[in-house]
Amino acid sequence: MAKLKTKTQLRNQTVKQMAHLGVYKDDYDQIIDIYVGMLAQYQAFEKAFEESGYQITEEYTNKAGATNDRKTPIYSAMEALRKDLATYSNILCINPKAFNAIKKPGVPKRKEEPAKPKSKLQLVLGNS
Repeated sequence: MAKLKTKTQLRNQTVKQMAHLGVYKDDYDQIIDIYVGMLAQYQAFEKAFEESGYQITEEYTNKAGATNDRKTPIYSAMEALRKDLATYSNILCINPKAFNAIKKPGVPKRKEEPAKPKSKLQLVLGNS
């Protein structure tokens, strides 16, 4: 796996993406910091997950002595972080779904209606 990015690098990358999309404001710095912290955690978990041989489940013996498979703590944490990262990327408008939702489409143009035929009265009055 490549070298992990630092929080500063992740923050600069996020701000750069937001500025490129035209959605960055200084007011979002606190939310950006939370998002960047979660990204850094996700990277660390991803590295540990790779080192574990991508182990998704492990055997667990409960109090009654029954042995079951359960998700590894790292995998569970990664799942939760994925959901949180998706939520924060929506808030920050750095994913396509959220960005397209804030785009303000132009006012739709009305179709030109065909001219209505004039009534006999309009024809008589129009000719006078």
